[in-house]
Amino acid sequence: MSLDAEAAVRQPLAVAAGTMVVVVGPSGAGKDSVMSYAARHFAQEARVRFVRRVITRPADAGGEAHEAIDAEGFRTRAAEGGFAVSWEAHGLSYGIPRETLDALVTGVTLVANGSRSALPAFADAYSQLKVVVITARPDILAARLAARGRESAEGIAKRLDRAVPEIVVAADTVVIDNSGALEEAGEAFVSLLASALARED
Repeated sequence: MSLDAEAAVRQPLAVAAGTMVVVVGPSGAGKDSVMSYAARHFAQEARVRFVRRVITRPADAGGEAHEAIDAEGFRTRAAEGGFAVSWEAHGLSYGIPRETLDALVTGVTLVANGSRSALPAFADAYSQLKVVVITARPDILAARLAARGRESAEGIAKRLDRAVPEIVVAADTVVIDNSGALEEAGEAFVSLLASALARED
């Protein structure tokens, strides 16, 4: 089964007691850093779990800790219904394991790194969904992208000029600005997850 770039595969809606918190944002916004900050805070909290994505990228490629898989294995797993949501971006395939649907029934709060264009699929798959948009000022995004050294100045400018898709999903959406110190955005995200836990008690 082939996927168009940034197109998501939708699975049936799950009835859940817990909440899926999907984190999205532009490159350079620091969403991985914000999520890692929260993961450290909730390391001893069994009711908060951070989803390990399945990605067609080598395990030693750097970045987030993920389950590596080759393209053929990904297609097979998707065809067998192994993903709650899957999509393609930048030449890679990404999947959120279907087991997350079962986990939510137990009342846990799940946190997943997502994609803005895949949000409608997340809304279809998870009956209780909260969207967290991590963002930053354009000058901050440009500086962070330049520090990575992966793109030319021209490439960074084109990336920043690229239209950002409108986020329209049937879920609560919260925006966290990560232009300043990581602790500020990290604590805002921690507070959001703590509120989700309080509602589920």
